[in-house]
Amino acid sequence: MKRFVEGLDRGQSTLFPVCLEDWIGEDNPVRVIDVFVDQLDLGELGFSGIDPERTGRPSYHPSALLKLYIYGYLNRVQSSRRLERDAGRNVEVMWLTGRLVPDHKTIADFRKDNGPAIRKVCARFVELCRELGLLTRACVAIDGSKFKAVNNRDRNFTRAKVERRRAQLEESVARYLGQLDTADRQEPSETLALKTTRLKEKLAKLESEMQRLAAIEKQMLTSPDQQISLTDPDSRSMATSGRGSGVVGYNVQVAVDTKHHLIVTHEVTNVGTDRSQLANVAKETKTTLEATSLDVVADRGYFSSEQILACEEAGITVTLPKPMTSNSKTEGRFGKQDFRYVVEEDVYICPAGERLAYAFTTEENGLVLRRYSTNACRRCAIKQSCTTGKERRITRWEHEHLLEAVQRRLDEHPEKMRQRRETVEHPFGTIKARMGATHFLMKTLPRVAAEMALHVLAYNLTRVMNIMGIQPLMAAMRA
Repeated sequence: MKRFVEGLDRGQSTLFPVCLEDWIGEDNPVRVIDVFVDQLDLGELGFSGIDPERTGRPSYHPSALLKLYIYGYLNRVQSSRRLERDAGRNVEVMWLTGRLVPDHKTIADFRKDNGPAIRKVCARFVELCRELGLLTRACVAIDGSKFKAVNNRDRNFTRAKVERRRAQLEESVARYLGQLDTADRQEPSETLALKTTRLKEKLAKLESEMQRLAAIEKQMLTSPDQQISLTDPDSRSMATSGRGSGVVGYNVQVAVDTKHHLIVTHEVTNVGTDRSQLANVAKETKTTLEATSLDVVADRGYFSSEQILACEEAGITVTLPKPMTSNSKTEGRFGKQDFRYVVEEDVYICPAGERLAYAFTTEENGLVLRRYSTNACRRCAIKQSCTTGKERRITRWEHEHLLEAVQRRLDEHPEKMRQRRETVEHPFGTIKARMGATHFLMKTLPRVAAEMALHVLAYNLTRVMNIMGIQPLMAAMRA
């Protein structure tokens, strides 16, 4: 006769647990968190509260709160209130913190007040990965992704949003005024009086909203980027890959190791585009890896002549595609890539075999540009496929050879674009899945950066535990 597995009688007296150590297996990830935090010098990292005050209520040691946060971000529990509940009911957290149950405000204040130190903890784990030989290849993929801020889209204002909102309010005012005019031409009644009163209340509310919008517009126009967010002042409206979509949030930049997919460097910015981020992230990654040279792969959103030059000067080799910004190809005409440059003669050869000689040098947006042209276009048989003007002109940057080298590397190694996609997009997907609602809980750039550091630390910790195993990792930490 088959039987069900039966539990213990709830009224039976027992000690639960008999010993916390008995409930935590040798391969439990909380043991890694415990060993990692215990070997940190929290005072050197800048955590407050290392030395307790002589008077007043005893405080919690930063190590207990740091362990609690790392555990929470490792297990998709980022809220301070949820961490408070887990501290009183989760056996793993009880073991990790020694059965301490700090209140949610103490937990939240620790994350809010120790942002720079938390970022250093994340950087310290990357150093540990380098010491363990997990970051031996100086090759990374760089990318950025938009993360939602606490700020709602309706509480972010740009010039275009203000104009659209004002037009909506004016349309509503005109509609209500029209209804009042209609009511004035009707016979008086109690129902009509109530309707008139209601319409006037709505008009007064709209007038108040127009005044509030004018104040917001005035404040918005004084900001450097003519944008304002009311809930999180540092968050910005940013375009995303979806057509017509956008998000109010932050642009997170990461450099990911191509071998083990570990995040080497990350940075939180409120700049909506990636175009000015390449050199800064690449240089920081090179410093972190302590490498003499670095290979970087990125997508076309990072293509910038100045950024590529800065990377070259820093000993960083970049591979990325060039965006097609010219209308020539889309309109069926030859593009610059169809012209061949002859270094020895300093001329361009067009598809018809004509030579475009050097004409003059100019400077635009801080770039020194050389102009090349030919007057042979008038008698050319394929002129319609080349230019609509009297002559064809080509512009060459003084460091154009660097851009040509980037294109040559891409042509020789087209697989790098697939490698980039497989390397750098996985961490973003994992982190956003762990975040759940895919938005930060904290406000302002410094605090959001601290929160992102905890996400990156949890991601890297998971990766290293999967690569090395828990016991070997703990042994390496203790060594």
